[in-house]
Amino acid sequence: MNSGSDSTSFQDIATATRRLYDVVQTLQNKAEFLQPTALDGQEWYELLRQKLVPQLGEDPWLVAAVVGGTNIGKSVTFNHLAGTRASATSPLASGTKHPVCLVPAGFSDRHDLQAVFPDFALHEWTTAGAALEESDDHNLYWQTSPDLPSTLLVLDTPDIDSDARVNWVRADAVRRCADVLIAVLTQQKYNDAAVKEFFRKAGAEDKAVLVVFNQCLLPEDEQYWPVWLNTFCTETGITPDAVYLAPADRRAAEAMELPFYERPWPVPSDWGADSVSSDTPPRNLNQDLSRLKFREIRIRTLRGSLKQVLDARDGVPCHLKQLILASEELATASKRLSSDAVLKIRDWPSPPNASFVEEIRVWWKARQQGWAKKVNSFYDTVGTGIAWPFKMARNAIQGEPVPPIDKYKEAEWSAILTTVEELFDKLQWMADSGNRMVKPRVEAVLQASTRTQLIQTLKRHHANVDFDAELKTMIAVEMASFSEDSPQLFEFYRQLHNVLAAVRPMTSVVLFSLGMGPAGEAVAPLVAGAAANAVVHVVADVAGGTTAAVAGEAALSTVAGQGSGLLQAWFHRLHTVFTQRRVDWLTDLIREELLGNLPEQMQAAANLPSSSEYHDVTAAVDQLSVLLQQATDSPDARNMANADRTTPDANANSASGNVAAEHTAEPLPNPRNATQDSTES
Repeated sequence: MNSGSDSTSFQDIATATRRLYDVVQTLQNKAEFLQPTALDGQEWYELLRQKLVPQLGEDPWLVAAVVGGTNIGKSVTFNHLAGTRASATSPLASGTKHPVCLVPAGFSDRHDLQAVFPDFALHEWTTAGAALEESDDHNLYWQTSPDLPSTLLVLDTPDIDSDARVNWVRADAVRRCADVLIAVLTQQKYNDAAVKEFFRKAGAEDKAVLVVFNQCLLPEDEQYWPVWLNTFCTETGITPDAVYLAPADRRAAEAMELPFYERPWPVPSDWGADSVSSDTPPRNLNQDLSRLKFREIRIRTLRGSLKQVLDARDGVPCHLKQLILASEELATASKRLSSDAVLKIRDWPSPPNASFVEEIRVWWKARQQGWAKKVNSFYDTVGTGIAWPFKMARNAIQGEPVPPIDKYKEAEWSAILTTVEELFDKLQWMADSGNRMVKPRVEAVLQASTRTQLIQTLKRHHANVDFDAELKTMIAVEMASFSEDSPQLFEFYRQLHNVLAAVRPMTSVVLFSLGMGPAGEAVAPLVAGAAANAVVHVVADVAGGTTAAVAGEAALSTVAGQGSGLLQAWFHRLHTVFTQRRVDWLTDLIREELLGNLPEQMQAAANLPSSSEYHDVTAAVDQLSVLLQQATDSPDARNMANADRTTPDANANSASGNVAAEHTAEPLPNPRNATQDSTES
């Protein structure tokens, strides 16, 4: 056996298993919105947490647990295994409430007992009755036993058929940690439903099982126990590694002298009561257990646990399939809700053209050079002087006009109020119509905030918006983008500006829409389309070849498509960009104050199968499957699978400690397909 290669291969499996454990938990957190089945309580996950992660990579030691139903002599069997009256016994159903464990000398110095039994609070065991006390805490009592092999831990366990559910939880936790189960059965309990369910799980994990049929009437029951055991094995899938019969002898049990007689399994076809010799000596359970092939059994049970974790029907793949189905369900629901509950912002106001014109004019003015700058500055001054008397007269008659941007601000707030009302109506509809995943999340959003609260918050933020700065920033960004994205048109626009400086007297009124006039407010407010058209006509003349020197009214008589279309689209873009900035502001604020990360959570959950977390789990499953298959197909694994079953040597008198020393000589190799290799032949 190439132990170095085996150790490396097994260490790879241990590393891959720990990685699977980590990424599964990460994915579970990622999938929280889908309300996935909790990991705790799923058999494959508990095997990962309680068995594989704590024990993979450790030296080959065994955990042997005495298990069975109520009042069938588990503690008696345990005491015989221990060689001392370690656990409390009584003719009455005393009922072990917490597992008790015998630990070989020095084991707790070399290993972390808490890692071996992660779901229990460990206490040193000083009195036999401590495990009989009722408690909601999952306690495990332990003490050192010098008579045990250095790599064997033995447990007495709570009844697996108890009415107390907490006993089932504790028994299941012990089953997962154990490598060997000593199944104590009786004529009354071998076919009990709870007992069979417990051992079905053990069979699926390929646990080594030693069956003790207790309280037998011998020799009368010799002809019946094979029938009972066959029923038990058929119902559970268990193949016993050894079978013992113990007579119904209370005095012998109390005196620690109960005999255990080994029987063959499967039984020969001609088996009967006369097949048993009257002078067949009883077995010593402690010695028989000590002489098990520790390494092979350990590998076998770890391999069985790994198979359960990777099982397509009950393991990680099944959990992944459930997540996919939930994700698809959410995606379908989200698509329906999105199409039916889309929030259309109606009557959002158009930004004021006068403000656009003014900001564009200011932007161009800051970049004018030479004689064009002088000409435009002159006309600005003249225009302002001409317009001043008219402005004063208008203000005296009509009152000073409200700045266009203030009107826009008021109109925008009205649109916001309408939007909030519709938003809450849509959210309530989603809460009423959503599926099991969407409904509680939306209800939580509605409970955490009210319309009044949101409106007050939005009003406070809206009042603090500097719209002039917003507009100025947007114009600066878009003009810079215009110059970079359309340099030829931008240069044409610049040349147009310079040319029109020469014909200013004839075109000044029309060119107010370009921001080239003396004062923007001198022109009546125009809708976006009208303003754009004014720009179009002027630009079209020059672009179409009309002589600039005679522009005036004649210059406005023709249109050329290319220049006009580009500039018209650009002016519309200014409106669109500004409106989008304002809508984005509202959307971000509503998300921050009301929705939080709900939209992102829904989207991430609907796309979970394409997430890196999901792919990490599938990759870990694939890697572990390959490593396990390689280990199973290795020559050493095949040799182990073909090895003879081991039965205890009736004449063996070697000390159990010396036998156990042989088991720790080599590192733990690959998991094997060694279903029948648990006792010596």
